[in-house]
Amino acid sequence: MSRKKVFEAQIEYLQILDEKGNVDASLDPKLDELTLKKMYETMVRSRAMDKKAISLQRQGRCYTYVPTEGQEAAQVGSVMASKKEDWMVPAFRENAAYLAKGVSMRTLFLYWMGHEEGSRFEKDQNCFPVSIPVGSQVGHAVGLAWAAKIQGKRQAAITFFGDGASSEGDFHESANFAGVFQIPCVFICQNNQYAISTPRARQTRSETIAQKAIAYGFEGIQVDGNDVLAMYVATKKALEKGYAGKGPTLIEAITYRIAAHTTSDDPKRYRDEAEVEAWRKKDPIARFQTYLKKNGFWNEAYEKEVQEKAAREVEEAVKKAEGFQANPEDMFKYLYQDLTPDLRQQMQEMKQSLEG
Repeated sequence: MSRKKVFEAQIEYLQILDEKGNVDASLDPKLDELTLKKMYETMVRSRAMDKKAISLQRQGRCYTYVPTEGQEAAQVGSVMASKKEDWMVPAFRENAAYLAKGVSMRTLFLYWMGHEEGSRFEKDQNCFPVSIPVGSQVGHAVGLAWAAKIQGKRQAAITFFGDGASSEGDFHESANFAGVFQIPCVFICQNNQYAISTPRARQTRSETIAQKAIAYGFEGIQVDGNDVLAMYVATKKALEKGYAGKGPTLIEAITYRIAAHTTSDDPKRYRDEAEVEAWRKKDPIARFQTYLKKNGFWNEAYEKEVQEKAAREVEEAVKKAEGFQANPEDMFKYLYQDLTPDLRQQMQEMKQSLEG
């Protein structure tokens, strides 16, 4: 009989910008001014869209909306680290990720207004539509990345999910499969501390969510999800590993859902306002603004320009979305390349009904 240690591991934590916008110079990726400003402007655009969408929902002009406020850095930093041909596979809170991928705000508003057109993207944008079932999109991302590997493409997939999805079988099956076949997929868990009303403490006994990757044979890392530079660096490294055939990575982005889970939720019933205010002080946009200012890339005139441009974009997008005329046939045509006989018959019956 003998006893020996057969396995040992540790999880690293990455932060480049602290809560006051101070930077660790040794970790700073030193991105060019154009890239930094695009990051900032995309986060501002997402926040502006959030405020407008919530207002529209309250007015009955769009359906239940899922706010992104507080999680902009986790999404924008990650997507901007990717290549255009990489896939972005979201859950349902990834408005900022869509904007970073180049999806128009009009398209996003169309989705939240209930139009199937809001789930269609340009072919070169490589985005999947919103996935409402918790965790089901993770397997799709692994499938896309596996296909790219089989075809010999230097291409990867990034998939976003919440801490609640880390308890779903879809996540574990996908992670295991990706680990076994060394699939170039980046799993990004936006740990925003709550799965609707269920706190992270009730989600898992693991000290971190990142360590779950270890069981499946690949790297997991915990990152300050309100630090756009840290998210960029961590995702860039993970993607490069994937392109090189070294398999997947799990990134646990520590962030916070400032607003309600959806416009149908009342977070005051399950969390303390003092907790929310504490996280507001860690706001990813304000933090990055400080960094830009220290580097000479931000001033009041620039801020005014960015805010006004975002406001104009929002209003123009809403106008276009509300002016959209839906084709009822879309509900039949969007699922299959060729209509099945039963759907063709149903569509014909609908057309006859509409024609009286």
